Amino acid sequence: MAYKRLGELLLDVGVISKEDLDRALAEQKKTKHRLGSTLIELGIISESQLIESLEMQLGVEFIDLTKVTLPPELAQVVPKNIAKRHNVVPVRLDKDQIYLAMSDPLNFPAIEEIRHVTRRRVVPMIATAEAVDRAIMTLYGNENAARAIEEMRRDADGDPAQTNRPSAVLEEDDGRSAPTIRLVNSIIERAVSERASDIHLEPRETEMVVRLRVDGVLRNLLTVPVNLQGSVISRLKVMGGMNTSERKVPQDGRANVRIKHTDVDLRVSTLPTIFGEKMVIRLLDKTNQILTPQGIGMDEHNLVLYQRLMRSNSGVILISGPTGSGKSSTMNTMVTQLNTEAVNVVTLEDPVEYNIDGVNQVQINEKVGMTFASGLRSILRQDPDIISVGEIRDGETAEIAMRAAITGHLVLSTIHTSDSFATLDRLRDIGVEPYLTASALKGVVTQRLVRKLCPSCKKAYVPDAVELDLLGIPHQEGLVFHKGEGCPMCYHTGYRGRTGVFEILLVGRELRRQIMAGSDRETMQRLAAQEGFISLANRCRALVMEGVTSVEEAVRTIHSTLD
Repeated sequence: MAYKRLGELLLDVGVISKEDLDRALAEQKKTKHRLGSTLIELGIISESQLIESLEMQLGVEFIDLTKVTLPPELAQVVPKNIAKRHNVVPVRLDKDQIYLAMSDPLNFPAIEEIRHVTRRRVVPMIATAEAVDRAIMTLYGNENAARAIEEMRRDADGDPAQTNRPSAVLEEDDGRSAPTIRLVNSIIERAVSERASDIHLEPRETEMVVRLRVDGVLRNLLTVPVNLQGSVISRLKVMGGMNTSERKVPQDGRANVRIKHTDVDLRVSTLPTIFGEKMVIRLLDKTNQILTPQGIGMDEHNLVLYQRLMRSNSGVILISGPTGSGKSSTMNTMVTQLNTEAVNVVTLEDPVEYNIDGVNQVQINEKVGMTFASGLRSILRQDPDIISVGEIRDGETAEIAMRAAITGHLVLSTIHTSDSFATLDRLRDIGVEPYLTASALKGVVTQRLVRKLCPSCKKAYVPDAVELDLLGIPHQEGLVFHKGEGCPMCYHTGYRGRTGVFEILLVGRELRRQIMAGSDRETMQRLAAQEGFISLANRCRALVMEGVTSVEEAVRTIHSTLD
């Protein structure tokens, strides 16, 4: 049996013990997963250890799929449903042989089925499961996209009702869907599979470029001929419930799709440009809406301060940072934690990102006069205990929030500032009286997102004087930093995933006096430091020392707080 052989192989090389194997086999009986996956899920071995063991024991060649360009014609040799079912992808054809990248080269049923389908001898090669998933999506997605674009070229005057009919669930590419639908589905599926936060469709003079933002960085996906971009934009407008005939005014829309049993919210926005409408689609995985403070990256020091804030039953708590710094996730975490049967929680959002059971969520609509300020006034007549305001944009909203807090409500909101002390300056600039800020403000949570080093390829090194100067760290012996060298696990970027970096300023008695007196930033910073305040910059330095992120990421974040 394949499972027994894999267990014996791993026992032979000493990667697992007999007890480990027995535990994994017992778990496998419950989950019905393959043994290799079960061992990784239980944390007994890493995927790289599994790959190295199989390479050594079986003589199976490892293939780095991130460095290989798969010929599109391979998609015709192995059907997509078989590739997805067995987590395999064809790599190349050689006479009567087909080379097959597999996350589990001991998956004999998969080898036998592909040998039967292709009528070729199968040569297994080993690759990471994630790389195989991505290669499947790339190979069949590129082939589907190319085929759809070609059909769109031939059938530019197709039935618009078929092309633009609404769909709440992405339709399977069975060859019968309209090509525009298949192309759009392919783009969204690729974005979800690559953990993208946004899809950008950017019209240029001769083509429309589709890009994905992954871990905060944009990268090209594909291009669409300029004469077909209107069909793609129209299809997405229909999915988002937008006006397809309006092309000169920005629009916002929303849709929900289901991919691999996962509900994903799409927030769609358009912007007229000189070459047509630019569209950005933000992807929100609804299964990840329940977050924890630890899950968003809070360290032990900040976790203590965070919990002190969460014990407040009145006052204002502000979350600050630039766009894309994770403020919405932190706000969602707070609201979820505060939402109990004993309190009335009302939120004002623009737009409502996640549906939270038990919370009264209100959508801002400025066209009909439903602004943050007017909505906040109305909420105060609804007997609220906790109010969450999506964003403080002006002095009117800020003042209403502060006065609501003084009268016994707990108010959460976000504000676009670079750090906690800039938040105090911003409130004064938009007209909030210092006595109001001092009376109502409980604390400010400032945050950024930094990319984490890939655990599979990060290497230790001794930093040079230039890096220490950039970070503002004194020169000393024995310092060790880390950097990602790039590997198949991280697609050779050196980074894998992101984490939040926080500073939390609690407004205590002495700081209230300083705010009331209109003290300058330096005075308040010295006071906060004496009370144990750790700045965002210092937390970034700590992450570098801990090997979580790189010097480059930390320096970028530190400099963003100095703007």
